[in-house]
Amino acid sequence: MLVMELLRMSKAAKRLGIHPMTLRQWAIDGKIPFSWVGRERRFSSVDVENMKRGDASSQRPRLEVLYVRVSGSSGQESSLLAQEEELRATATGKVVKVVKDRGSGLREDRPGLNRLIAMVSDGSVTVVRVTHEDRLARFGVGWLKRLFSVYGVSVEVLHPKKSGGRDELLEDFVSLVTTFAGRLYGMRSAEARKRLLAETGQCQQQDDAA
Repeated sequence: MLVMELLRMSKAAKRLGIHPMTLRQWAIDGKIPFSWVGRERRFSSVDVENMKRGDASSQRPRLEVLYVRVSGSSGQESSLLAQEEELRATATGKVVKVVKDRGSGLREDRPGLNRLIAMVSDGSVTVVRVTHEDRLARFGVGWLKRLFSVYGVSVEVLHPKKSGGRDELLEDFVSLVTTFAGRLYGMRSAEARKRLLAETGQCQQQDDAA
């Protein structure tokens, strides 16, 4: 007879052979039941064993891609290296690749992020790992997680609640203002070109009529 006990996240993850952050994400996504004991999630040993038996035949290899990012276009090599070292030190599977980006987390056209999405979609990785959630993106991380989950890829955040530094937040704010200002100017320019073309066409029609 199996005796039920409430397991801490680290112990439950060890029994399942996964990283604690993966188990945390499973709990958030509703893949495994849990109970709150104070501020800690606890997992029934019965649920853990059922999950273990259910996944035994379909367990995928753990292929990790480590994503690191800094806001500046130059320098900050030490920050990139520190992020990579911390992620490598806590890796529990095969590290397939380290993807690096330089630029604001508000940018949607980051080369590294595009490579990361391509690796997720072609099935070459099963886990995306970052030190902090905002390394992946300042906004819209939930959308990325849902996109990745379509391909069976999970996102693990080493430090879930810690945000970036004040300087980078300021840089992101400036980037946001600049982006919107540029788009607004572009809209006004487009309207001016449209107006000019309309006037030119009207003049042409008058010339043809004469």
